[in-house]
Amino acid sequence: MNQNLAFADYAVFIIYFIVVSAYGYSVYRKRKQDEHDAKAYFLAEGNLTWWAIGASLIASNISAEQFIGMSGEGFFLGIAVAAYEWIAAIALIIVAVWFIPVYLKNKIYTMPQFLKTRYNESTALIMAVFWLFLYVFVNLTSILYLGAVAINGLAGGEYLHVIMIGLAVFALFISLGGMKVVAYTDVIQVAVLIIGGLVTSYIALTTVGQYFGVGENAIEGFKVLMREAPEHFKMIIPKPHDTVVTAQTSQLAIDKYLTFPGILSYLAGIWIINLNYWGCNQYITQRALGADLQTARTGILFAGLLKLLMPLIVMLPGIAAYVLYQNGHLPQLVGGKDGAYSAVLTFLPTGLKGLSVAALTAAIVASLAGKVNSISTIYTLDIHKKYIQKEAGEKQQVNIGRIAVFAAMLLAVLFTWNDLLGIGGVGGFTYIQKYTGFISPGVFAMFILGMFWKRTTGAAAIVGVILGFLLSVLFNEYAPALFGNETLLYTAYSNGKGAFEIPFHICMGLSFFFTTLTMVLISFAGPKVNPKAFELDYEMFKIKPQTTVLIVITLLSIIALYVKFW
Repeated sequence: MNQNLAFADYAVFIIYFIVVSAYGYSVYRKRKQDEHDAKAYFLAEGNLTWWAIGASLIASNISAEQFIGMSGEGFFLGIAVAAYEWIAAIALIIVAVWFIPVYLKNKIYTMPQFLKTRYNESTALIMAVFWLFLYVFVNLTSILYLGAVAINGLAGGEYLHVIMIGLAVFALFISLGGMKVVAYTDVIQVAVLIIGGLVTSYIALTTVGQYFGVGENAIEGFKVLMREAPEHFKMIIPKPHDTVVTAQTSQLAIDKYLTFPGILSYLAGIWIINLNYWGCNQYITQRALGADLQTARTGILFAGLLKLLMPLIVMLPGIAAYVLYQNGHLPQLVGGKDGAYSAVLTFLPTGLKGLSVAALTAAIVASLAGKVNSISTIYTLDIHKKYIQKEAGEKQQVNIGRIAVFAAMLLAVLFTWNDLLGIGGVGGFTYIQKYTGFISPGVFAMFILGMFWKRTTGAAAIVGVILGFLLSVLFNEYAPALFGNETLLYTAYSNGKGAFEIPFHICMGLSFFFTTLTMVLISFAGPKVNPKAFELDYEMFKIKPQTTVLIVITLLSIIALYVKFW
């Protein structure tokens, strides 16, 4: 053993591995009669319960970039970063009430299929290829790399490649059984994730209480955090008075605003990020596309309730690390803000440390398994079946899907083995946000207009996705140099590296606005009702009383949180 993990920690972790593997195998055995049913393999059609859908959504969403990256942002920004989770809960309500009925009524199983049905085959093929590249070379690689680095640090720092292969194999073991195995093992994964995460937060708070002389009491520890770092408990980051560092403002204040530009975040980027991620993303929506409407809605809203807990698990340890570090009680913190979560884990007693590692592993493996299943689904149904092997039967499609799973994971391992993509240099959270954020405004504009405006044309969709990308690059990389640092549309701030930047969320909002405007203008040149527009039955948007109760509980909880921490 090593200085970080003891025998009891390894024992806890091994028990977790055995339980998940055994349960996954039992689910696989039960569905063997559907082993060569393509829709059962890719979508678990009609077989997922609401709680399995909700748990799977959260398990696939929460991964190393949240545990490491969001905890790091908690260290840096404080509770403001919780907006990603709490606004996501509102986004999930919107998806459950308005997006999912459109998908289910039109029998949409993949996002490229949506684009083909609503627009044209060219748009669907372009986006299918793009999504495959994005999922493999941005999401899958960053999840694997971040996860391996985090666990390796806890295991002594000498087993990076062994851990990397172990995570990949574990995820393969789950994903080869298809979506039903992925979703039901996610129930265990999310339970481990939440329990392990809450234990870590509890220990972090009691450690703060101990160091600050108020006893090993989590509530008193939380009060210490609010007293010692009051600026970390404000949801709205104040706007710097100056665009450059002066005597009145610091680079730290500007950097915080660049990361999360206060109230403007709520008028622009954070909605685009969340609605695109939760409503237009194969990786996420796939869990609900095989269920009936009420089951899908309840599962999605259950995930929304779970999102309310996530800041307590992935953000609070970062704030605790900040307070401890500022007062000289966290010398083991290395690697800046991204080392906050791992540093806090060192306070855990033997056994509980193994539970927290299991929670981190659960988050990583669930995300990897969900991601490769989505890659497999898009490749098999939207590319291979349509363009390579049109006569492929059910059994062949399942086998092709499994080959795609292997291929995607192999590519991820090869590209993360020596970090060929430079993920470690920019940080995994930043890496994912940067590359997915460039395309999100165009994709979201294409989906939202395609769902709810019957005049939107295929030509407008293609222009929109290309223009959205180009505008994102323009505003993020070149606008300050070309148009100046202060315009009617934006204010650019010094980034401390000799250049000026527009806050990322504002860039997304501007890209989305101009992309949507352009798509609307192009569509006006077409017929008043596009022949491929969806027929919307407004009855399908009505919700049942139990659904209303879940929505009200979620909204009241979010309102209470914002009133407390505004």
